Amino acid sequence: MSHAAAAATHATDALPPVIDGGKTLTDVTRDVFSPLERKASPAWKAGFAAALCALLLGVTAIGYQIATGIGTWGLNRTVGWAFDITNFVFWVGIGHAGTLISAVLLLFRQKWRTSINRSAEAMTIFAVMCAGIFPLIHMGRPWLAHWVFPYPNDRGTLWVNFRSPLLWDVFAIGTYFTISATFWYVGLIPDLATARDRAKEGLRKRILSLLSLGWDGSARTWSRYEVACTILAAIATPLVVSVHSVVSSDFATAVIPGWHATLFPPYFVLGAVFSGFAMVLTLLIVARKVMRLEAYITPRHIGAMCKVVVFTGSIVALAYLTELFTAWYSGNHYEKFVFLNRAFGPMAWAFWIMVTCNVVAPQLLWFRKVRSSVGAVFALSLVINVGMWFERFVIIVTSISRDFLPSSWSGYAPTLVEWATLVGSFGLFFTMFLLFCRYVPMIAASEVKTVLSDRKGEVRP
Repeated sequence: MSHAAAAATHATDALPPVIDGGKTLTDVTRDVFSPLERKASPAWKAGFAAALCALLLGVTAIGYQIATGIGTWGLNRTVGWAFDITNFVFWVGIGHAGTLISAVLLLFRQKWRTSINRSAEAMTIFAVMCAGIFPLIHMGRPWLAHWVFPYPNDRGTLWVNFRSPLLWDVFAIGTYFTISATFWYVGLIPDLATARDRAKEGLRKRILSLLSLGWDGSARTWSRYEVACTILAAIATPLVVSVHSVVSSDFATAVIPGWHATLFPPYFVLGAVFSGFAMVLTLLIVARKVMRLEAYITPRHIGAMCKVVVFTGSIVALAYLTELFTAWYSGNHYEKFVFLNRAFGPMAWAFWIMVTCNVVAPQLLWFRKVRSSVGAVFALSLVINVGMWFERFVIIVTSISRDFLPSSWSGYAPTLVEWATLVGSFGLFFTMFLLFCRYVPMIAASEVKTVLSDRKGEVRP
């Protein structure tokens, strides 16, 4: 190959820079921290007002159902799990991308994560908060929620049932939230110190001084900080696999056809990453435009996340086919019926929405023109989130609405209270995320500065 051809090949294979615009260290500090120091924009105020209204609707609905009882839901003698557990599994899945981006990609030294990890980590925390609402109100007596924790008490022999998968959820989600919040906060410390140094004397400066833990920016401090981040990443990485594996055990340990499958743990984990990255794309595509961060959240970041989405989406599609094959090959009439009922029964509309959104739509991301279109990627991310919610709904409701005895079969229709609770969970999520964007640097400035030297991009092997 001639030198000219080799140079052309080299230029073609070169990735775009991680950060656009030839930014300097001063530019990064100004661009990241200036939005926090000026008044909120009308767009932020409008979004916050809408999210707060949705949250208040959810609080009202939850207050009503706690005062009245879970008879306000559409549950019946056959369908004992429906909207509440569907939403729980959905929100737990949304939180998976944050830990994957912040922990796993840190261990693999992926430079493109630096612009999106802070927002993804925050998304994880808020999503887990939303998930925790649903098992709490499903208890029927949420004021006794502390009974699920094994602490010394005066209740005699009354103790938690460690064999219950729902109790496993308490420990899994509690651990996940604690590690994720710790990892997020530790990563914030250098930027909180920068915000402290830029703040004027007053309450805000005192709060930032307290939260930055006396950060002085010395070489020794940076060394300890990097070690701490690496250790936390190593601890958090197994949680990416374990948390949704535990959630999937709620179903896999049952004897109900359509649930009793060893496929569920890897299927749920990869589906969670699939939906989580779709939500990250949904949030950051809007945030980069509204907060004028196009130079930091670049087409390279969007393209990398699209590749993760299409990869995990293809595995989810394979899992769907594996379920169908296993049901057919097993020769079990009940298993065959479950999947025939999903595809052609009274709730077939939900099944085909799931297949269209999770199997068909993501395949468009194989095309570079689609991945390079921000509008198309945003639309597909919304479609995927809708599809993943319907996936959980299909798994839960269609399996238990048609059990072993036809005499006990029953339909299901959500009530207004359930819809309002779902809207309220989204209200909580977006309220917390908008507050995060307003008062906390949504881009890790200290980490972005470490990749500014990558001007010409990296060369693909």
